[in-house]
Amino acid sequence: MSSQAEHDLTLIPGPIEFDDQVLNAMSHPTVAHTAKPFVSTFSQVLKSLRTLFFSKDPKAQAFVIAGSGTLGWDIVSSNLIEAGENALVLNTGYFSDSFADCLGVYGAKVDQLRAPIGDRPGLNEIEAALKSKNYKIITITHVDTSTGVLSDIKAISEVVHKVSPDTLVVVDGVCSVGVEEIRFDDWGLDFVLSASQKAIGAPAGLSISFASARALATVESRKTPVASYFASLLRWAPIMRAYESDKPAYFATPAVQNVYALHEALRQITSGGESAIVERFKVHQHASDRVKDTVEGLGLKLVAVRRDIAAHGMSAVYLPEGVQNTDLLPWFLKHKVVLAGGIHKEIATKYFRIGHMGVSVTNPSLGHLDKILTLLPEAIKSAKN
Repeated sequence: MSSQAEHDLTLIPGPIEFDDQVLNAMSHPTVAHTAKPFVSTFSQVLKSLRTLFFSKDPKAQAFVIAGSGTLGWDIVSSNLIEAGENALVLNTGYFSDSFADCLGVYGAKVDQLRAPIGDRPGLNEIEAALKSKNYKIITITHVDTSTGVLSDIKAISEVVHKVSPDTLVVVDGVCSVGVEEIRFDDWGLDFVLSASQKAIGAPAGLSISFASARALATVESRKTPVASYFASLLRWAPIMRAYESDKPAYFATPAVQNVYALHEALRQITSGGESAIVERFKVHQHASDRVKDTVEGLGLKLVAVRRDIAAHGMSAVYLPEGVQNTDLLPWFLKHKVVLAGGIHKEIATKYFRIGHMGVSVTNPSLGHLDKILTLLPEAIKSAKN
C-alpha cells in the first residue's frame, strides 16, 4: 500500500505514479549543490546511469541537466550537427515530427523517412536512405508516445554501422529508458536522450542523456560554435565528469531535490545489477501483454499495426465505433483514473492511451494494473450505451 495522500490514479504515458521512497527523497532539505553530501549523491546518480545503459566505456558520459525531455532534442540539434549538415529522422509519429522540427530550428537539413501510422520504417528503406547521401546523424524515436510504436534500435544501428559508419546513431528514449532494452555499448549507439518522469519513475524536471566518446569528439571538433549556451555539451561535460569523480563543479545550478529523487529511483532500478534490469524489462513485457490481451479481447485495435512492434510501457488503442474520448475519459475520471487522449494530429480523436510502466507494474500490490484492467470492459460498455 502507498502512504501518499489520496489522489486519482494516473496511468498515462508519463508522468507516472511514484514510489513513496522516491517522493520522500524529493523532500530533502535544502543543501548546497557543492556540498559533499549532494556531490556524492550526484556521483552515484551518474554511475547508476552507466549501469542502466549497460555501458562500461569510461569515455562515454552521462548528463543530468535541469529541464524536460525536450531539452534533449536541443542538446542534439545544437551540439551533434551543424547548420547545413544532413539529418535523417525515422518518423513513427508526433514526437518524431517534433524532433525534426527542432533539428530544423538549428539549421540542419532534415529528411524524414515516414512510416504509415502505427508502423515503422523498414530496414531496407533505412539502408536505401543512408546510401542516398551522407548523413551526420540519424534519429530514432525508440517509443513514439503518440502511436505506441517501438523501434528496433539494435537492428537499425547495425544497418547504420554497415552502410554509413560515420553517421551518429541518436535515440530519443524519453518513453523507453527504464522499460525497453538499451545496450549502449554493444549496439554502437552514440547518444540517448531521456527524462526523469517516465519509466525511470522520478518527478519531472530532469533531462537525462548518455553520450558516446565519438559523440563528444564530434562536439569538440565542430567547425562552428555550439549553437546553444545552456545546452552546450562542451560546458556540461567537465561538470558531469567532476561530479562523477566526487568533486563539486559549477556551470548552472542543478535541480538538487530532483537529483535526490532520481537517485532513489535509480537505486531501486540498478541496485540488483544488470540481471535485475533485465528482469525489469521482462516484468514490463508481461504487464504489456496483460493490457494488450485485454484490449484485443474487447474487440479493440492497437494503433501499432502488430504486437511485435508495440511498446511495452504504454498502449495506444483505437476507440470503438461511435465512442469518443469525451465519453470514455470522463468516465474513467469519475472512477478516479486518469488516462490520456490521442496526440497524433491525423488520428487524435480516434484513440486513447494507457501508461503501464514503473511502480504501477513493478509493485503489483498497489493494484494499479488490476484496477485498469477491471475498469476497461465497464468503461467501453458504458461509453457504447
